[in-house]
Amino acid sequence: MKTLVRGEKIKLSDLTALTQLQVEMNVTSSFEIDITCFGLNEEKKLLDDRYMIFYNQLQSPSNEIQLQSHRSGGGTFLIDLPKLPTSVRHLVFTATIDGNGTMGMISSGSFVIKANGESILTYSFNGNDFKNEKAIIITEIYYKDGWRISSVGRGFDGGLAALLKDFGGEVAEEQAQYAPQATPTPLPSAPSAPVNSKKILLEKKMEVQAPKILDLSKKAKVSLEKVGLQNHHAKVALCLDISGSMSGLYRSGKIQEFAERILALGTRFDDDGSIDIFLFGANGHEAGELTIDNFNGFVNQLIKRYPLEGSTYYGKVMKLIRQHYFGSASKRKQPISMEVPVYVMFVTDGSTFDEKETINHIQNSSYEPIFWQFMAIGKSNKGLKGRGFFRAFQSDFSFLEELDNLSGRYLDNADFFSVEDPQHISENELYDLLMKEYPEWVKAAADKGLIQKQFSRMEI
Repeated sequence: MKTLVRGEKIKLSDLTALTQLQVEMNVTSSFEIDITCFGLNEEKKLLDDRYMIFYNQLQSPSNEIQLQSHRSGGGTFLIDLPKLPTSVRHLVFTATIDGNGTMGMISSGSFVIKANGESILTYSFNGNDFKNEKAIIITEIYYKDGWRISSVGRGFDGGLAALLKDFGGEVAEEQAQYAPQATPTPLPSAPSAPVNSKKILLEKKMEVQAPKILDLSKKAKVSLEKVGLQNHHAKVALCLDISGSMSGLYRSGKIQEFAERILALGTRFDDDGSIDIFLFGANGHEAGELTIDNFNGFVNQLIKRYPLEGSTYYGKVMKLIRQHYFGSASKRKQPISMEVPVYVMFVTDGSTFDEKETINHIQNSSYEPIFWQFMAIGKSNKGLKGRGFFRAFQSDFSFLEELDNLSGRYLDNADFFSVEDPQHISENELYDLLMKEYPEWVKAAADKGLIQKQFSRMEI
């Protein structure tokens, strides 16, 4: 078995002819430590976040890299080098530390490579190799006329964000030549994704502070991947009916639960961990933000600040929303363009008293980068006759259905569905419903110039 010292490099072919490897990492510390394998391109840039393998993403697209037996400070990666796409030429193994700790405080660390269960290489280190760093690159496996291994032992004061920034820089030149190895296979068909370090750090924060929201966020991600919007960026607003007929839904906690589901969608569309809240009844209200920091008990506090009201006006809050995002709620005949669109989740249990104003807002906002997703709660009375007791406890959703098919718009900017009980629909079903028409709107809005190109770039 070969023992590397810090900074040493070696050909993999000098150790084994095998290219399916097992990498075991262990960093001992009293602080929480995360280990990660980054799959970088030839310029040492992370262009596709599917090749960042860590606690929240345990495998790459074709299982070329898999993280098993994960724990704080340790874990085992399975690497199948021939399966890697040609766009991945560096596998960089790192450790980052949480809290106030530094890498100078670690007790010991080891990096072991095995082939067919037999140890072929080891590299050991300890806190004496570092000082105040929050992250370290331990070792690299990289391709340059063949696969090589380098024991790096390099630290970063800024932790994960500093690592990502460094991966956007220039790769160091190396002169040695190697015998040819098997050529890696092409990249899977899914497009490369821009890497957003803020979103990665947000997921880490959710793991600690809001695991429930993180679990919902993962379910939302599945639905977004189905429609090709896994890298889409949008602002999310939740607009809630606070008319008196909604009282039972608020008391039961069903609106709180639903709000958490929409917050989770917001964490997929944005990286700030928050969504905007708007309310409507007799009046419209801007009610601040729902965030991963304040979501516990948020709705109960909300209703204390904004008691339920005696009537329902959609148009008043739609005006507020348009003014909030676009500075105006005026009549429009020319499209306006923004880089980031707005997704509005509009929740109600009945019809509105201002149908004409609501129609005007839908038509005028069709020239703006905003999509209205209406959801009605309750049983519809459509098709029922008479005015008996049963009918009195049904809702009329015919106007919302009309909005879904409204004429006189620059493009179709609204969708509608109803549920008898928001608690009776699973998260997966809900997220699929929320993405029923929105992806087509995104495409149409981009074609018509409402949405500017969302550039594929690394955000640090």
